[in-house]
Amino acid sequence: MQVLKLKNSSYDANAYLIDGSILVDAGMDAVSIILQLGKHTRPGELKTIILTHCHYDHSGGAREVAKAFGAKIAIHEKDAELLGNANASAASLFGEKAPSIVPDILLKGGEIFGELEVIHTPGHTPGGICLYNPVSKSLFSGDTVFQDGGFGRTDLYGGNTQKLIESIKKLSTLDVNVMYPGHGDIVDSEASEQIKLSLMMAREYSGT
Repeated sequence: MQVLKLKNSSYDANAYLIDGSILVDAGMDAVSIILQLGKHTRPGELKTIILTHCHYDHSGGAREVAKAFGAKIAIHEKDAELLGNANASAASLFGEKAPSIVPDILLKGGEIFGELEVIHTPGHTPGGICLYNPVSKSLFSGDTVFQDGGFGRTDLYGGNTQKLIESIKKLSTLDVNVMYPGHGDIVDSEASEQIKLSLMMAREYSGT
């Protein structure tokens, strides 16, 4: 599995191109993502844009990117209904309108895209997901967990700390060597230990 991290501004979400055919998250700056993608894939080759959740910094550019490359947009069904709401999608935090996106694929969890399995990980948002490749032991963790014990905030619309803890607990059972988070740096070794640290930190934060 070949993974390319696309360059976004520091406040934007990470976007990852997988084997030239799958884009995980699209960030906010569609023009930048389209230009970068054009160096590595072509219209018709990029098949699917998988959004890890509905927040604008991950989804804002998805419509334009999908149109430019003829790709389909996939998101969990519980977040699909939040995309058109400026508060629920956090677009208002960025001074933007809610993204005008009609998803092509509604996820429930358990779907397979190539070598990637969709894992429903609510807590940061109701329909947050992660993507796991058991062969390469790679996890695309969205805003569920980050490096150095970080975890997604739960004080935005639809956030739930207890559900996030359960989601991180689920991830802690996976054998993960490399983690590709929605923000920050890639964890390129022993990512399972980072996830266990995130679980401990989230439990301490919640007082449970």
